[in-house]
Amino acid sequence: MRKSRVLNKLRSGGIASCFKVNLKDAQVSEIAAIAGFDCVWVDLEHIGQDWSVIASHVWATKAHNADLMVRVPRGSYSDYVKPLEMDATGILVPHIMGLEDAKKVIHMTRFHPVGRRPIDGGNADGAYTALDFNDYLVLANRERFIVLQIEDPEPLDELEEIAQLDGFDMLFFGPGDFSQGIGAPGQWDHPLLLETRRRVAEVANRYGKYAATVGSSANLQDLTDMGYHFVSVGADVVGLKDYCRNIVGTFGQKGTQGKSYLEQ
Repeated sequence: MRKSRVLNKLRSGGIASCFKVNLKDAQVSEIAAIAGFDCVWVDLEHIGQDWSVIASHVWATKAHNADLMVRVPRGSYSDYVKPLEMDATGILVPHIMGLEDAKKVIHMTRFHPVGRRPIDGGNADGAYTALDFNDYLVLANRERFIVLQIEDPEPLDELEEIAQLDGFDMLFFGPGDFSQGIGAPGQWDHPLLLETRRRVAEVANRYGKYAATVGSSANLQDLTDMGYHFVSVGADVVGLKDYCRNIVGTFGQKGTQGKSYLEQ
């Protein structure tokens, strides 16, 4: 089983870079991987990709030794394990709402002795049965990462208990939905949002987990100083939008303004 570039970097004390891809074409992921990103993030929560599209992104990133993280939809265990069986290197599970929710996710996504993830072994992550059965279980638990997304106020009361659980690797703070959850959509400088972003990093580090979030080149140093070790900076749609706006601007036309949470 291919080792995770992200986990190797994090375990060595480094900072892992990630790039979000909204577009379906895997050539975008390949460009990001060639550019040197440690990880590419594709999405199934908000984007209607079919599984063949996800497979093409897996191949595109693996070809250049980059990891692929898939944000899964909230659903059955199949929604969580299919990207892993296709040999995505990690999954991001959105809207973890409390301790019991986190426990269920771990139970469904980790093999024995941590959880009870359903076993196949006949897919890409098991080298189509070429991996020894028990080696497959051990390697999958060690070289594939599970990320729990904290993007609501509800789990904050149990954040420390969540961080102490075995079987997941990162706590990922999501500012977009969190701003909505506290009744301040898009207020990126809201005191509670800023406080929670700092707290997620502190708690993750306190209990041996990695802190992850979205950021920008402008605040990357602030985030790493805060204790974040996995930062998703930029997105294909942001770059393409800015590129098009700049060209349109040469014609004296104005595009729509405003920033998304991916640019904060």
